[in-house]
Amino acid sequence: MDHYITGNAIRELREKKKITQKSLAQTLGVSDKTISKWETGKGYPDISLLEPLAAALDISVAELLSGDYVTNQNKMGNMLRSVFYVCPVCGNVIHTLGKCVVSCCGITLPAQEAEETDDAHSFLIEQVEDESFVTVAHEMSKAHHISFLAWVTSNKLELLKLYPEQNAEGRFRLRGHGLLYLYCNKHGLMKKKL
Repeated sequence: MDHYITGNAIRELREKKKITQKSLAQTLGVSDKTISKWETGKGYPDISLLEPLAAALDISVAELLSGDYVTNQNKMGNMLRSVFYVCPVCGNVIHTLGKCVVSCCGITLPAQEAEETDDAHSFLIEQVEDESFVTVAHEMSKAHHISFLAWVTSNKLELLKLYPEQNAEGRFRLRGHGLLYLYCNKHGLMKKKL
């Protein structure tokens, strides 16, 4: 392991916030020479300073450690910009309104990139009263299954978690335009625009 925090990341974030080394040092209770050492790679912050340092730079500890910080330029959320993260260890499904750093079970999760549905992962939609009954004709074994179905519009998310040995189906209120998602544990995230 080369560095657990890069000096360049600390310097870039400090300069972006227009904070001097001396000001950052006062906030953290260290000397400005200490900040200089961190930024030039001649020293590293003590683990007890990670949270205060991340807070002073307005990023998360995970972003500070990875050096991959995310700036959300979107001031107003739009559900159609939804991003899904799926933990390969426990199966957690995490939803965000834009890319960010997400971790679960000690793993930093990649954002799932949705492909268009194919013949093996197609939706059958039937109208039942005021809802739509959505079915995916897909194997539902522990080795190969649909993990969730989701309906996303500009202002709403409906997510249905599925488990092996049950049918890949559910009821949704498919109103207006939106995206219908499914997540296959072998083939990843897929979508269909309605």
